[in-house]
Amino acid sequence: MRVGVVVGLHKDTDLKEKFSELREMGMESCQLVCWDRTLLNEETAALVKQAVEEEKIDITAFWCGWEGPRTWNFYEGQETLGLVPAAFRFQRLQMLMEGSDFAKLIGVKNLVTHVGYMPENPYDPNYQGVIICLKELAAKCRENGQNFLFETGQETPVTLKRAIQDIGLDNVGVNLDPANLLMYGKGNPVDALDVFGEYVLGIHGKDGCYPTDGHELGAEMPLGQGRVNYPAFIRKLKEIGYEGDITIEREISGEEQKKDILMGKKLLEDLIAAE
Repeated sequence: MRVGVVVGLHKDTDLKEKFSELREMGMESCQLVCWDRTLLNEETAALVKQAVEEEKIDITAFWCGWEGPRTWNFYEGQETLGLVPAAFRFQRLQMLMEGSDFAKLIGVKNLVTHVGYMPENPYDPNYQGVIICLKELAAKCRENGQNFLFETGQETPVTLKRAIQDIGLDNVGVNLDPANLLMYGKGNPVDALDVFGEYVLGIHGKDGCYPTDGHELGAEMPLGQGRVNYPAFIRKLKEIGYEGDITIEREISGEEQKKDILMGKKLLEDLIAAE
């Protein structure tokens, strides 16, 4: 298991500089995240490929956002996040399809996104609508030689596994963010591996706490300072045979972010190296 970091792709991003910084931090992989639909084109892809070639960075996944409102809480979030809100579903599916084509242009095999608060009731009409949409997206990814990965957090592990089974294609998996499971109050990440471990194709290295009220997510924390039991989590990943990367995500900015990333990198590498 290698340790990498999440890199954001924006209009003003100098990827060569970003990737050079990763190299200086002792990393050789990342997940590339983009929420700007106007960047999903051949010109941007050429810049990405040039930066990858020059700095020798592996992009293990393309994390594709979607257009429209988004509120990361338990109330407005139900109405705005992912493919679950019917009002935004078609528009967002189109952007994710474009994201799959962009990932193909840059040679990336995993497409990741948040699907939203999927209903736990499989008879909920909205659940079936999302599954139909995801079948189209997964089929598009398959045409492009890719996997589609659910970013965990907004659905329970059982709901997520059911959705993968109901989509019914062999290129659908999980990008497991252990902190998100806690911050959304949906499950314990170590135990979740018993539910959907065989589908895990990517990992975020992030930490956080359980929610303390019914409106807002739990707090994100520096890796090792939240409620994710990383020693047990890494042991469990080894038990199930996970050999992919762990990509650190620290959702703050500035020097504190870099400090926390380096601290998290050391913690993870020490745990990975332990017997």
